[in-house]
Amino acid sequence: MTFSATTRQQNIERLQNETLDLLIIGGGITGAGVAIQASAMGIKTGLIEMQDFAEGTSSRSTKLVHGGIRYLKTFDVEVVSDTVKERAVVQHIAPHIPTPDPMLLPIYDEPGATFDMFSVKVAMDLYDKLANVTDPKFTNYTLSKKEVLQREPQLRSENLKGGGVYLDFRNNDARLVIENIKKAHENGGVLASHVKAIGLIHDDNNQVIGVKAKDMKTGKTFSIRAHIVINTTGPWSDQIRKLNGESEFKPQMRPTKGIHLVVDAKKLTVPQPTYFDSGDQDGRMIFVVPRENKTYFGTTDTDYHGDFQHPTVTQEDVDYLLGIINNRFPSARITLDDVESSWAGLRPLIASNGSSDYNGGNSGKITDKSFKKVIDIVDQYENQKVSREDVEAVLKDVESSLSEGKLNPSSVSRGSSLTIAPDGLLTLAGGKLTDYRKMAAGALALINKFLHDKFDQNHIPVDSKKLPVSGGDIDPNNVEATIDFYAKQGTDNGLSKKDALQIAHLYGSNAARVFSLIGKVEAAPGLNLAESISLRYSLDEEMTLTPVDYLLRRTNHILFMRDTLDDIKDGVINEMARYFNWDSATKQAETEKLAKTVAESDLTALKNNNK
Repeated sequence: MTFSATTRQQNIERLQNETLDLLIIGGGITGAGVAIQASAMGIKTGLIEMQDFAEGTSSRSTKLVHGGIRYLKTFDVEVVSDTVKERAVVQHIAPHIPTPDPMLLPIYDEPGATFDMFSVKVAMDLYDKLANVTDPKFTNYTLSKKEVLQREPQLRSENLKGGGVYLDFRNNDARLVIENIKKAHENGGVLASHVKAIGLIHDDNNQVIGVKAKDMKTGKTFSIRAHIVINTTGPWSDQIRKLNGESEFKPQMRPTKGIHLVVDAKKLTVPQPTYFDSGDQDGRMIFVVPRENKTYFGTTDTDYHGDFQHPTVTQEDVDYLLGIINNRFPSARITLDDVESSWAGLRPLIASNGSSDYNGGNSGKITDKSFKKVIDIVDQYENQKVSREDVEAVLKDVESSLSEGKLNPSSVSRGSSLTIAPDGLLTLAGGKLTDYRKMAAGALALINKFLHDKFDQNHIPVDSKKLPVSGGDIDPNNVEATIDFYAKQGTDNGLSKKDALQIAHLYGSNAARVFSLIGKVEAAPGLNLAESISLRYSLDEEMTLTPVDYLLRRTNHILFMRDTLDDIKDGVINEMARYFNWDSATKQAETEKLAKTVAESDLTALKNNNK
């Protein structure tokens, strides 16, 4: 089904001329999650995003769908239980995107350590039970110091006691967003990128009945009418809330910035994702993740008050991360010049929810008495003497010296909030990427009630746990075999196995649509056939409008294929110029925008300052 620049123009016309049941402001993972569920229910749904889909925050995560084992350091079993359940749901509805990738947790004997060898085993056993991990390939196990160093010889050996290995999942955050968006479009949703909400429209009773919008491509302003408007703009949530002109506006968000750096795998070699305390006794934990012959690591976690659209990597960020990495991997000796690419993003934290989940969400310590109770009840549970409910009852009563306050009753999931302003504007904010479906389901329950009570509409709820995203028509229990099946369609038509598998992994069941372009699309100058059909599919069916959209968010060229980016970027620009019939000025502007994006990712300015 076409979802292109032409579709965008058609949708903008529809947004102007039709009254929607629901208008979603924000095309990140939260808005995409609301859109797919609402459209599947037959709710007349519109969505506008002021940038490219996922551009603001949802393409800038750590790119994991992780289970939150860090919460078990404070024995917050409810959070971990919810998170691992949702992780399983995401893997079921988008089986081509999250990939199981067991995580190594080295254990050091040092002040402020999150786990020791005893507590990490207790935590991992409980984690596996909560996540229902039974496959011997993925159940947790511990490693001796010698075994950890055999696996990762670059790790610092001093004070290393051993390690634990538990199941976690790799993710492609931007792909998860676009696949939800595409499915919402297939279901009849009216979605458009690069359309910004610049005002709210109210009726005579001061109730929201629409949005004043601006087409960021043409500068044209227009009105969109809707029965219900929901704000899912992440860090921008407060800015949208301000549009209703409340005299006593209270900010809700407290964004923090996180950055990640990418180096060649030969410089920093890890065979699997690795997760450890920073060593600075600052409560932070650091990920080191192998991906596509590269290794990336992060993240920082600092309060942010700058330009939300352009968070950048600073020298201070780099110094912090490199200090930690070179301490943990002394022989790596990574410098700024080794960094091939990077990204910076914001976390849409709710101000009242305490600290970021990257810092464990709670800096308190468990009392000895409470810790003994936990150990005793977990031991009884493992010996099948008590039920899971008995364990949860003890864990809920754990005494903490610095516990967070209880969450607002309106919270749909940890750290998220669903609020209704006096003028009827809904705001769904906070949360984690893993929770996006659950957050959306909570919002849809309220939206459906409003449509019934106020507009006499009846929409049958969908089971969103069984609602696959676009490209997700794959048996989640047989992913690799299915991916191989799709890839064979590519190799049978002349593609290399590597290229065919890359397309199959990227597009899932939609790979068949990509491979169907062979024979219809010729290899563009400067591009091989695989890249050419991938680009054409993205232009025709993923509302890709710029080279940056394609090279950064639809694919990972800028982040994880930097050493081949220069070989293809001119081919991508030229083919897009031909496809869109750009004039020379437009082509030059897009070329400069790509160059600026790549330079920011390369950290060119910082590198020049250090010469």
